[in-house]
Formats: sequence, structure tokens, C-alpha cells
Amino acid sequence: METDSHKDEEQETQTIKNKSSVSHSSNAKKRRSLATYNQHVGMQNSHIQPTDDIFNANDPRIKEDILAIIMQYLQDEGYHASQSVLYDETNVKWKEREERTLELKRLKKFILDGDWQEVEKLCTKPLVKNHRSFLYSVYKQQYLEYLERREIQKAFTFLNKRLKPLEHLQTKPHEFKDMCYLLTAKSIHEAPSFKNWEGIMAARENLVDQLQNMLDFETADRTTGNRYIPPDRLLGLLRQSVAYQIEFSRYHPKIAPTINSLLDDYTSFVIPNAVGATLTGHQGNVKCVEFIGIEGKRIASGSSDNTVRIWDTESAECLDTLQGHRSRIWDVSCSSQGDYLASASGDSTVKIWNLKNAKASCSTTLVGHAGDVYSVKYHPNESHLVTGGYDKTVRLFDVNTGSVVKTFTGHQLAVTKTIFNPLGNLVISGSKDNTIKFWDIVSGLCIRTISSHLGEVTSVQMNSSGTLLLSSSKDNSNRLWDVRMVRPIRKLKGHQNTSKNFIRANFADNNLIVGGSEDGIVYIWDQDTGEVLQKLRGHNGVVYEAAWNAKQGMLASCSDDQTVKVWWYNEAVKPI
Repeated sequence: METDSHKDEEQETQTIKNKSSVSHSSNAKKRRSLATYNQHVGMQNSHIQPTDDIFNANDPRIKEDILAIIMQYLQDEGYHASQSVLYDETNVKWKEREERTLELKRLKKFILDGDWQEVEKLCTKPLVKNHRSFLYSVYKQQYLEYLERREIQKAFTFLNKRLKPLEHLQTKPHEFKDMCYLLTAKSIHEAPSFKNWEGIMAARENLVDQLQNMLDFETADRTTGNRYIPPDRLLGLLRQSVAYQIEFSRYHPKIAPTINSLLDDYTSFVIPNAVGATLTGHQGNVKCVEFIGIEGKRIASGSSDNTVRIWDTESAECLDTLQGHRSRIWDVSCSSQGDYLASASGDSTVKIWNLKNAKASCSTTLVGHAGDVYSVKYHPNESHLVTGGYDKTVRLFDVNTGSVVKTFTGHQLAVTKTIFNPLGNLVISGSKDNTIKFWDIVSGLCIRTISSHLGEVTSVQMNSSGTLLLSSSKDNSNRLWDVRMVRPIRKLKGHQNTSKNFIRANFADNNLIVGGSEDGIVYIWDQDTGEVLQKLRGHNGVVYEAAWNAKQGMLASCSDDQTVKVWWYNEAVKPI
């Protein structure tokens, strides 16, 4: 078991003054300037959460609505083939639709060619719902063509035989009466109903257009199931969603933002510059901190006083103290909904706490490690946990049974941090042996090792897309790695990390990286350039970790000074 005086390596060392300052490059100044385009308005708590009970996603009517909206979007954007395939998968057989399409093409050709015998044959098939009204239009065209060619007797016979039975389908009040009058008129234009007659070919083209309009109307009717869908419904819902995210964010933009991606929720680009609250109550140094769940309305902190404390993010009130561990807390990990929290301790155990009730309770204690457990992390599916510890092993636990599913061995010294990639098929571990290892979760094999750090690896993190790895080491550097190529991209320097257990860094929104330092300062780096954008002073001891929450737009840090600090952006603070 490691102690404060020996294996923990936390003997007091002389503080080395940090001579480096924040970057004053044009890029850094621009980034800091952009971060001022937001106004702090606080969180609005009295709103309905977008939880599953808002609507039942398995309700057939809801599913129909979603499909109809998607089909409308595909049709509006010109993805007709995709729209047809989707429609066919939900309703109609492909072969029937294809045959129908071919028949319609033939019908249009016969109309333009004036092959009325073939046109009439096709019109007797239920190609369109209102086929009798269209048949009336076809007969009207034939009748007018007889008159145009001065075939009066044929026109008279056709009028009585074909058009008279369909007189009730006339499109204008006196249309049939005008057609009768045309038998004695010198020109079709003499009848009021046909004063705009443009000739045979133009009229045939108009008839084809009429057919297409009828088909478009029928297609829309089939696609939407006889329901009206407001125009651009999908885009409208997405805009409402983004507007909702902006409205309920802590910071409101002073200038209307341009949204470049819908894959992530909207977040204001802010660089914290002031202490929002100091959370006091721990009786020992605070080793780890994490916002609870995606919403981040609460904060969890683990301390050398053997407890985990739960804090209210907004009020800074301590809501609960989780007691049960017999040694310090090295790491905590929360489920995405914030219902459960796992804590890794120096007592060789991991405890899982149920946070659903006002008073948290320990639901499971996981055993298997020999010595301190330094790291714990929930799997993306939240049915498993990965841990690492002093015994040099990485272990995969089943949360439901509490059993060890797999043990990964290969590190030569203690494992300091363990995480999953976003897909959940890899475990990444950092160790005091200066290496980072990637483990295949199925086979348990180490598939790659990074040995570039010159000091103990104190932390590893991966960005949300799984393309970048962030490592912290006692060689005084944080490093960014291209995961696919397994190559270093850049070093992030300026802070101090040489002796304490454990200085950790994390990814934040808008290409920022946040981390702790032995000089008592919270550092914020530009991920793209490696420049220091902000240094947050306020702690009176080593800062072990800094964590960001997108929903809250806030940063939390923990320190040797037994406190957790919550940082925010304050307009009143003079810019650097």
C-alpha cells in the first residue's frame, strides 16, 4: 500500500517558479478575443429535460412521423432514388413501383404522339387516383384536336359518346356548354373557356404537365400518409433544437453564432478566467474531480481523506459525502446519466455508488487488485469498468456481477490511468514504466505500445471521435498523438509535472486542453498550436486535475490545498 510519505511520492518539494507565460501570438490573441463574444446568464433549471419519456420512440405513429419527415427531406433535396427505396422498405414492393413508373413514361409519350387509343388503354388502369378526371381531360384534348382539324362529324360523335357521360367532371362551370358551341364556331378561341388555346402540341404538353402534377400530389399523399407535413420540417426541428441548446446554455452569444456541425450539441466558446466557487470540506488533498453525467449539474471529488464528495455545481453546496473506503480516493468515473459513480481507492477496491436517491449508497464493491487502484473508467455501454493499479495490471470488471472479466498484463510498473476508446473495443493504459499500451478488449492482447515519454505516464485521455490521444508525463509534458498513425503531433508545455501523483490533463470543448500543474496553476492550451491560452491562479497547492463540462460551460479543478474550484468566464475580468 502506498503512503503519503513513501510510495505516493508526495514529499514536499521546493516550488519552482514558472517563468513561462501565456502566449501572445496573433493566433492566441484571436482565440482569446473570440472567447469574449459570450455573455454569462447562468443556467436555467426550470425546464423540461429531453428525456425518453417526452415521446415513445417505439410508438408506430412516431416512427411513421420520423420516416415521413426524412422522406420529405430526401425529396426536397433531390435524393429521389433514396426516397423511393426508403418508401419501398416501409410500404410498397419495388417491382410494382418500377412497372408503374414505366407505364407512366409510356403514357406521357403516347400523349405527346397523339396515340389516343394507347392513352385510353393506360388511363383505364389505376395509375392515378383521380384517373376518371384525367380521362375527361384526355377526351377534351382529343375533341379539340378534331375541331382544330375541322373534322366536325367525328367531333360531334366523340362529344356525345365520350364527353357527355363525364360532363360532371368539367373543370369550369360552362366548359361542356362551350364545347357544344364550338361545333358551329369558326375558331376554338371563340369559346370563353378556350380563349387561351395554344394549339395541338402546346395543349398536349400541358396535358403531360397536368398528369405530372397529379402524380406529384399522389406521391406526396402516399409518402405522408394523408397527413400534412409543414415545409422543411426536418430543418425546422433541427433549428429549434439548436436554438433550445443556445437558449439554455450558461453563456449567450453576443453575436448570432454560425453552426458548422450538428453532430455535437451547441457549446459557447469561452475560456474561463475567474473562480466561480471554491468547494471546501475535504480534510485531505483532493486527487480527482469529475462532473457527474452529461448534464454536469453535480460534481464528484475524491480525496486522501478516504471520501468522495458530491457538490451542487450551481450553489457549490456539498450534497453528500460518500464514506466506506479505508484509504485515499485516486480516481472517480460517472455514468453518462449521472445515476452511478465508481471510485478507485488505495484500499485495493473500487466501489460503485447509486446516486439516484438524495442519499447515495454503495451498491457494489469490486475486488481483485493487490495494492492501490489508481484508475477507474466506465465502458461506453456502462456494463463494464476498466481499472488499473499498483499491481501493474489492467482489469475489466462486469458491473452487474462484480466479477473480473479479463486481466491485461504487460506493464512493468504501476498502471496510473485506464480508459476506453469511444467505440469501446480498446483499452488504453498509462504506466509508471513510461509507456502507453493499447489493449484489444476481446483477445486481451496488447496491440501497440508507445514508449516515447521520458518519465512516468500520469494520465491518458482520448477525444470524443477517438482520433486523438492526450498523455501526461513526469517528463514535464503533455503530448497529443494521432491515434491512427500512432505518431506524436505536438507537445504542450509550460506547466510542471515531475514528481507528484498524479497530474492529469483532459480535452475540453472548442479544441482546448485543460490540465493541472505542480506550480498550483490550472493551464489551458490551444489544442491546434500547443500554445498556453490561459493560466488560472487561485489554488494554494499542486493542482492534480482539471475537468471540463460542455453543458455547464465550466471548468473544475482539484488541489493539494484540499479544495475544488469551479472556474467560469467573467466579462468584468480584464483580458490578458
